[in-house]
Order: sequence, then structure tokens, then C-alpha cells
Amino acid sequence: MIIEGKVDWKGRPARKDKHGGSITSVLLLAGFVFENMATMALAVNLVTYFIGVMHFNLADSANHLTNFMGTGYILCIFVATLADTYIGRANALLISASIEFVGIALLTAQAHFPSLKPPICNIFNPNANCQQVKGANSSLLFISLYLIAAGAAGIKSSLPSHGADQFDEKDPKEADKMSSFFNFLLLALCLGGSVSLTLVVWVQDNKGWDWGFGLSTVAMFLSIVIFVAGLPMYRIHVIKGSSPIVEIIQVYVAAFRNRNLRLPENPVDLFEIDRDKEAATIDTEFLPHRDVLRFLDKAAIQQDQQNMSNPWKLCRVTQVENAKFILTLVPIFCCSIIMTLCLAQLQTFTIQQGLTMDTTLTKSFNIPPATIPILPIVFLIILIPVYDRLLVPLIRRFTSHPTGITHLQRVGVGLVLSAISMATAGLVEIKRKRIARENNMVNAIPILQPLPMSVFWITFQFFIFGIADMFTYVGLLEFFYSQAPKGVKSMSTCFLWSSMALGYFLSTILVKVVNLITKKHTRSGGWLAGNNLNKNHLNLFYFLLAGLSICNFLVYLFFSSRYKYRPQSLELQVEDHDHDHGKEMKKVKEDNSHELKSIHF
Repeated sequence: MIIEGKVDWKGRPARKDKHGGSITSVLLLAGFVFENMATMALAVNLVTYFIGVMHFNLADSANHLTNFMGTGYILCIFVATLADTYIGRANALLISASIEFVGIALLTAQAHFPSLKPPICNIFNPNANCQQVKGANSSLLFISLYLIAAGAAGIKSSLPSHGADQFDEKDPKEADKMSSFFNFLLLALCLGGSVSLTLVVWVQDNKGWDWGFGLSTVAMFLSIVIFVAGLPMYRIHVIKGSSPIVEIIQVYVAAFRNRNLRLPENPVDLFEIDRDKEAATIDTEFLPHRDVLRFLDKAAIQQDQQNMSNPWKLCRVTQVENAKFILTLVPIFCCSIIMTLCLAQLQTFTIQQGLTMDTTLTKSFNIPPATIPILPIVFLIILIPVYDRLLVPLIRRFTSHPTGITHLQRVGVGLVLSAISMATAGLVEIKRKRIARENNMVNAIPILQPLPMSVFWITFQFFIFGIADMFTYVGLLEFFYSQAPKGVKSMSTCFLWSSMALGYFLSTILVKVVNLITKKHTRSGGWLAGNNLNKNHLNLFYFLLAGLSICNFLVYLFFSSRYKYRPQSLELQVEDHDHDHGKEMKKVKEDNSHELKSIHF
């Protein structure tokens, strides 16, 4: 049976009996496991590498990591547009995996050869004169890192959609399998991350960074092999030559260019393609005009026949309505940035806290601090099905809402928990510094002279934030996806990646600003200055983040309480608008229900 809109790797029409399905999705998931095994350790242990091997100070190391993470997320938007418009999702996946492999291989080579890194030196020793990486070696470091960021971005943006392409959502059985694919995608992330946060981190800390990065290189190579193995069996989405992101930008550009034009009194006079001629021949969405954000309607003002062929001067009403939808999400989007700002601290300063503490698990085994995030991951693996199967049905009895609580309520719970996580981190840091003073260990060298305080104290903030993760990030993904019209559903996850990218970049800015403001008011030269956590004021920084999180929640509460959910899909409004297309709209709604189900973790 031929599958409409899908081809094989040679451009021939894809067949349901030969291409796609569960086998190819399993290969994609397996490759994703190895990719996460290769890279997740970088998110939590790279600061230690920056400090211990490349000899950056603590604040700069944290900023380098957040810049690296932020770049990886922001590039997701660029790669998603490129994949949908020009190169295709399968090609984007393979190219991105290859770029990521090159980046990790270069990082491994630099960690192995002494001539490519500074001389060995203990930067925590105040009498040591450690040389920071510079020149060509510094360039090699950052080229390697940003190749990894670019490759990881491509995989994040292309693998989920390419995996969904392996199923025909018009077929009820395959639609259910697509739902399972998204659930197993989260499981693959957890499995790969578990190995990375345990085995890879342990190898990095105990056998050497070159061995640890080398293990990541092997894992990434296996990921590429698995992705390539499925190439003859993939269902490949046909490139349409247009991207929802580009079409949204066209509306804003056209509205600006037409800003001096007068809007017609009757919205019917705005430009829209002929429904009867176009809808029967192409997969075209039609949305009704809404009397909101009228300044964007100027993008659909028809001037002359010449403008009809220029999408940067004239856009369809449906395009304009999609652009309006994007603007309505901006307040919710902005309120999610602060949470990633908090997450960045758990991946940077909290790991450095752990290096000063007692990491003994047994008499003969020490747990690397960068492995601590494995605990909330395991906790989430248990909590997610409990929440989905037990708590949601219980809450549903009281709220009568299909998901127990609304998406925005779920996000709000996560925002509150992130504030509690930062407050908890501040209290733990007060206790850690008090123990250092009481034991005359203010100048103790991390790792070599651990404080008599278990590293498991920092698990409290990780556990609380792990629960916040489940509520906010998954809630945001469902919210963006469920509220998006059909034309922009494919780009809805870009909102989440964008907010995370801005959160990481904001962390870099905040650390620098805090140090600049507090430089003259602290003996250490700033709350986060220097490499001795026992002398700086990390606890105050955590409390600052907790305060910012509370203020952010109050702003979020203001906007979310005023947001009006679409009680029925916009497609239903179109059905009421044009009864002749009722059957078509019913089918769209059924497809949307499958799509929404597929992202419910």
C-alpha cells in the first residue's frame, strides 16, 4: 500500500509493508539512547573539566556551559526550519549526528594530547599559578563544543518528527503506535542519560577525561551506525519547500511593510486563497478571521496583482491568524524562561558544591557529584506513570478535566516548585558553609579535603526540581501543542527549546551582573567570584533566584488567569463557518486528537 506524502531513501513512494513502522522507530530510539549516553554527561560535568583541566575560574566555567547549552537549544529552531524547508528530516538527522561525532572526537583528542591543553595544575591550590587555555588550543576547545551543540540541536529538532513520520496517523493502529513512540522517546532519554550520568561520568572522573570523552565518541559512532542502518526502511517526509516559521515571519514583515495602509471595514476583503479550488488539490488549512491584534491584518491587504506573488508583502488570512496565535503565547513563553535559569545553576554551581562534600558511598566507592542527577531521573521514571495512572484519574474526579488539571495549572505548579528548589539549595549551602567554618576547612581543597557533610544533601534540590520538570516542561509542551492551529503544530516544540535557550543565556548574563554589582560589597570580590565556594555567597545567589522565581510566578499567574483556552479547535469554527467542509474538519479533529495524545508523557 502506497503511503501518501512519504517516500523511501531513493525518492520512490513509500510502501506500508516495506517502510516505516515499529522496526524503524526502534532503531531511531536505540540511536537516541546512544546519543544521550554520549552527551548528557557534558551537561553536568563539563564545568569540572573547564576548571580542573582548562583552568577557567568558577564563574567563567559556569557561563561557558550555559552558553554551550543555550546555543544548542536555540539552534533547534534553525535546524527545524532547514529540515522542513530544504534538506528533509532524515538528512538533517544524519548530518547532525555526524557533526556531533566530529565535535566529540575533537574534544577527545584535546583531552588526550598534552600539547593541546594547559599544563597539569591544581587550580584550587591558592599558591598554584595555573595557566588558562588560550590561543589555538582555546579555539579548538570551543570549536569542538559548538560542533557538539549544533549536532545535538539537529537531533533534538529532527528525530522526534522523523520518528513520527514512520507512522500513518490516519491509520488508528499506527496512530496508537506513534503515541507509544513518544512515550518511549522519553524512556530512551532517561536510559541514555542514566548510563551517561553513571558510567561515563565515573570514567571521566576516575580514568581520565580522554577515556570518558572517548567512551562518548564510541557511543556517538554507534548512534550514527544505527541511524544509517534504518535508512533503506525509513518513510521520509516529502519536503514542501515552505516552513511554518518562515510563513510566520512573512506575516510580521508584510504587516510592517503595509503599516501605512488602511484596513478594510469588512474582513472578507482580506486576502485568502480560493477554498473550493485549492482545498481539493493540496493539504491546505483555512482559519477564520478573529477581531484581535488587527495590526497584523495589514499583512493580508490586497493592493495590486503584482503583490499577489510576493509572500513578503501579501499573506493569507490563515497565515495571519497563525501569527496572531504566536503573539498570544509570548507572555506564557517569557514566564518559562526563569525556570531554565534555575536549572542552569543545578548543572553548574550545585555540581561544584558536591565536589567540596563527602562523596563516599561505601568504604571503597565514591559517587561523582555529577552523577547525583541520576537520582531524580530514576525518581521521574517511577513518578511519571504514577502521576499519569493514579493521580490524574483521582484529580479528574474533582475537576472533571481530562488531564486532571489544565496545562497552565500544571505549569504553575512547576514554577512554584522551582522556587522551592532554589530556596532549598540556599539553605543547604548555608549548612555547608557553616560546617566548613566549624571544622576550620574554609580553605580546604575540593575533592582532596572533603567536608564532613554527605553529598546527598544536594539531592533535595534535585528531587524538587525534578518534580518541577515533570509539571512545567511537559505541561508547556502539551499546552503549546494543544493550542496551536494545525499549520503551526510542527513548530510548537520550538517554543520550549527557545525558552530553555534564553534561560541559559540569561544565566550567563545574571552571573556577570551579580558579580559586577556585589564586587565592592564583598571580601571575595563578588557573590560568585573566585574558585573557593566557602568564601563566596552562593547561598545569597540561590535566594535571589528563589525571589525571582516567586516574582515570575506572580507575573505568570496574572497572564495565565487571563488566557482563554480554545474550548473547541479552530477547525471546528471553520466547520461552522463553512458546513460544506464538515467531513474534512471532522477528520482534522480526529487527527489532532491523535497528535495531542502522542505527546502525553
